[in-house]
Amino acid sequence: MTATPSFTGDANPYGGGDPYADYRTADFPFTQYANLADRQLGAGVVAANDEFFAQRENLLVPERAEFDPEHFGHKGKIMDGWETRRRRGVSAGHPWPTAEDHDWALVRLGAPGVIRGIVVDTAHFRGNYPQAVSVEAACVPGSPSPQELLGDDVKWTTIVPRTPVGGHAANGFEVGVEARFTHLRVNQHPDGGIARLRVYGEVVPDPQWLGVLGTFDVVALENGGQVQDASNLFYSPATNTIQPGRSRKMDDGWETRRRRDQGNDWIRYQLAAQAQIRAIEIDTAYLKGNSAGWASVSVKDGEDGEWTEILPRTRLQPDTNHRFVLPAPAVGTHARVDIFPDGGISRLRLFGSLTEQGAAGLAARHQELGG
Repeated sequence: MTATPSFTGDANPYGGGDPYADYRTADFPFTQYANLADRQLGAGVVAANDEFFAQRENLLVPERAEFDPEHFGHKGKIMDGWETRRRRGVSAGHPWPTAEDHDWALVRLGAPGVIRGIVVDTAHFRGNYPQAVSVEAACVPGSPSPQELLGDDVKWTTIVPRTPVGGHAANGFEVGVEARFTHLRVNQHPDGGIARLRVYGEVVPDPQWLGVLGTFDVVALENGGQVQDASNLFYSPATNTIQPGRSRKMDDGWETRRRRDQGNDWIRYQLAAQAQIRAIEIDTAYLKGNSAGWASVSVKDGEDGEWTEILPRTRLQPDTNHRFVLPAPAVGTHARVDIFPDGGISRLRLFGSLTEQGAAGLAARHQELGG
């Protein structure tokens, strides 16, 4: 297994031109998972001890950080990230911060889950990034206030130990803690700025909540569904198809490159658990000249099960939500949507309910992960 690339030290001062030309990044294996700190899922930065130069909410902005070299305000340079003031020591004799001094931000994940990796992005923070970062995680039920999260009764688990980071870089960390978390405490030592935070992992829903719902979207990301694989990710990620709500613009769905052969494109999903599917929605919102021409849906029960088509190849219309009621419930743990020949869809919804086996398995995993 290849070690996660790491960056340390300053980047060069901005010298003009494209500010991302000397940005340091790498391909991190865990980015195949969904971003649990996605605002679209309901994530938020609920508190920070200091945000003198730049607001904490910038950490979760979905777009990459922007840089305007001439943008200054009354407090100094305006940065697209979270930036704290410079820490000072206690006296003239010791003007430096102590080894324990640090700034922190509390992040509520949009969906609780098992974290597989974290990216702490210091884009455009070239000489004002933190010397090191650390990340702690907790599982707290309900909707706790910042004061409750900072209480002595909350158990925080270190998932990223204090580690040096680099300026103007995507600093990635693999996480190996097999537990369900709802909140993070991001620490920067001793001070500085972070542009973006991404938290990649697997959603682990509350089985009691799903049980009360009864019928729900069993492939939705927020309910524990996930994308396993896709034929093509040229324009946008397949995970978009199971995000909450309807697509709001073209790149908020899944679109493939143009095929020049006789094949077709597809996405394979894992459902929240074994479920009975009763209805299907395939939405092509905002895909007008590039929507898929036709689509079919298949399911299988178990990794080694056989694929069974539950929606035959059906004509799709551009920018339209298509609804299908199945003649009989289809039982499965995995689903696959095939589009013909290429193009895209914005959302896939599979409405149904968990089987007794599926509900029992989900409850057991929830308990095993400390939920």
